[in-house]
Amino acid sequence: MPLGYQGKLYILAFDHRGSFQTKLFGITGEPTPEQAQRIADAKRLIFEGMVKAVEHGAAANATGILVDEQFGSDLPQLARSHGLMVAMPVERSGQDEFDFEYGEEFAAHIERYDPDFSKVLVRYNPDDPDVAMNERQIVRLKRLADWLHANGRRFLFELLVPPTAAQLEAVGGDGERYDTELRPELMRRAMEAIQAAGIEVDVWKIEGVDERTDAQALARQARSGAGREGVRCVLLGRGASTAKVEHWLEQAAPVEGFIGFAVGRSIWWDALKGFLDGSVERTGAAARIAENYLHFVDVYEGALVP
Repeated sequence: MPLGYQGKLYILAFDHRGSFQTKLFGITGEPTPEQAQRIADAKRLIFEGMVKAVEHGAAANATGILVDEQFGSDLPQLARSHGLMVAMPVERSGQDEFDFEYGEEFAAHIERYDPDFSKVLVRYNPDDPDVAMNERQIVRLKRLADWLHANGRRFLFELLVPPTAAQLEAVGGDGERYDTELRPELMRRAMEAIQAAGIEVDVWKIEGVDERTDAQALARQARSGAGREGVRCVLLGRGASTAKVEHWLEQAAPVEGFIGFAVGRSIWWDALKGFLDGSVERTGAAARIAENYLHFVDVYEGALVP
């Protein structure tokens, strides 16, 4: 199977696990069976929003969900019954250092659910003083990438580049300045280092950038080198405001090499919170999720027009 992906890709991401149960439900540690069922029902509600989005015009062949096995094990099959694509995480939740959620059994879990994309979330700063951690991550990621491509599977790589203490100090502790002035080039260098280690990615899931020139540089890096012509990028949302996500989408959409987004909390957080606190009924919450998802699709599609 050639490296990369052809076509548009608009993913609703709700594979959050540790943060989902703590921030939405106030549950720490291992949830009880009853608590796990409540969390699973919340994920089902998000999926119901995705189904409504398809009913209201979302193109099923460009639409996908990113959902976890822990709280959403029944949803991949349901998604396929609606013609949707499925992505599932491989990483252990809530860790600064990438490792496999299911250890040596990672391959068996991928084969069991057979997702269209296997996804990792990786925090990788090329200037991180913890060089050994980066090296350990590279070894694990290379193992995963090699196994996926040897078995005809696609790799979705979510790259986060948190600032080092020195980088944050260089911008006066201002996170927005870091995002604008330093993060874009650090992201490109991180991608370059990961590629240089022989880790091949089909789709990069990357943080939004404020300038189109930065989006262009990231897309070029994703496709640099022999055999990477088909590699593509999608944007993540970071739980940012609607206006911020709109801006990121508008900058990236016209850039060759970008094919869509994989956005989560910015779409479903408020609707789900409303359902959980009783201020929004279930059907209304699902409708809001569908509306928010379709809005971002419209923003992206609109930005494609010269």
